[in-house]
Amino acid sequence: MVVKKQFISSSSPWTEKRKYSKITEIHYSFLKPQLRYALLICVSLSVWFVILRCFLLSSFSSSANNNKKLNVAEKVKTISESSAISRCEGGMSVYLYDMPAEFNKGLLKDCSHLNTYTDMCPHVANSGLGQPLSYMVAPAVATTWFATHQFIAEMIFHARMENHPCRTFDPINAKLFYVPFYGGLDASGKFHSANLTERDELAVRLADYLRSKPWWERHHGKDHFLVLGRTAWDFLRRNNEFGNSLLSLPDVQNMSVLTVERNPWDLVHNQHGIPYPSYFHPYTSHQMITWQNRMRQSSRPHLFSFIGGPRKGVEKAAVRDELIKQCSESGRCNLLRCGKGPSKCHDPMEVLKVMSQSQFCLQAPGDSFTRRSTFDSVLAGCIPVFFSPHTVYTQYEWFFPAGDVSSYSVYIDENVLKMANGTERVVSIEEELLKIEREKVERMRRTVINLMPRLTYAHPNATDSGFQDAVDVALEALWAKRLKLNI
Repeated sequence: MVVKKQFISSSSPWTEKRKYSKITEIHYSFLKPQLRYALLICVSLSVWFVILRCFLLSSFSSSANNNKKLNVAEKVKTISESSAISRCEGGMSVYLYDMPAEFNKGLLKDCSHLNTYTDMCPHVANSGLGQPLSYMVAPAVATTWFATHQFIAEMIFHARMENHPCRTFDPINAKLFYVPFYGGLDASGKFHSANLTERDELAVRLADYLRSKPWWERHHGKDHFLVLGRTAWDFLRRNNEFGNSLLSLPDVQNMSVLTVERNPWDLVHNQHGIPYPSYFHPYTSHQMITWQNRMRQSSRPHLFSFIGGPRKGVEKAAVRDELIKQCSESGRCNLLRCGKGPSKCHDPMEVLKVMSQSQFCLQAPGDSFTRRSTFDSVLAGCIPVFFSPHTVYTQYEWFFPAGDVSSYSVYIDENVLKMANGTERVVSIEEELLKIEREKVERMRRTVINLMPRLTYAHPNATDSGFQDAVDVALEALWAKRLKLNI
């Protein structure tokens, strides 16, 4: 290199090249072989040193330029990893009853009649996940998105437990017993049957079946649990009206019952709310973190949004009508109105699009207190706004932060939405939301996004997803309950 500097002139390039080559050859001809070898080593080491130094400087510069992005990703990664449980900690083991097919998978043979309102055949596919939504995301991760029915949690839970690391095939040493009964699918196909005995038939047979097992007799079912994909009201028939009487059976009242909506006034204290399933069912923590990052970075031009339609009934109609009215009159609200027949409300892509572009999502009670939309809004990183304490606060104590509900949600009592003297509105939702400082909104959104893993049902084929999903949270809580009972 020193030689090159000494002999380069202002001549033409071709002259320079010829002159440089010739001088180099002459220069080396005077060197002894040992010196040539030593010089070659020195030059090689110098070149490698320069290359290494440039690489390190480039990496440092690149790291500095992307510091904010890395910090965001690291925060989400830390949150997801910290929520991953030590599998089967403390000796927890769950025995999965090998039930006669009539209680679960046998029901699927008549899937077109499992619901009086819709054909369930497309929804019971893929272990209850439903039809794949390949258009939602890149093909590489398309298998994590499905058009999942809101009342299918019992099937997904069953599929997850079949591959769960805490499952044991030894009932003698099992600590918890899972009864995979598709009670929601059984009930929804007979809602309006005039024959009440027929409505209760399978539930009664279930109780008889359990009593015949030695594992039941050990603690009279107190270490047993079942999962229902519908609300508790569908299994608490009163005055010979809607649903069946599964939850009123004495044997079932000995068990823990996980349902997407519990009776807040449950005197037996055996009902526990679990999340409605949404559309995202990741295999790995990487897939979860990627989605969390995407929602963290999502642009949210709308202050609030409402997805829903009017409801029949005095109380339901009053709240829904007021939300629709306030949203439609506000330039800061995005309204996706639902109704009978084809609607964008039934398209997961449209639902998540509206929510992911909104800072707040209004969550009015549906046909009952709870609403699947609450869990869709969390999946979209949208802060939920509740109008009844029974939509979440009295339902999902295992899944949402205890104590300060304002850390992840906004509460507006539905009674203050009513018109004063029929002329003046008591509370404006828009004004209430605008009162919240931007810094607090950002903190609330971070909390909501961090809740995603524990409110999500991982893909049933994921044997070790790397994060604590809804099934893991439920098992952990059931194990703590059993320890508390000291049985």
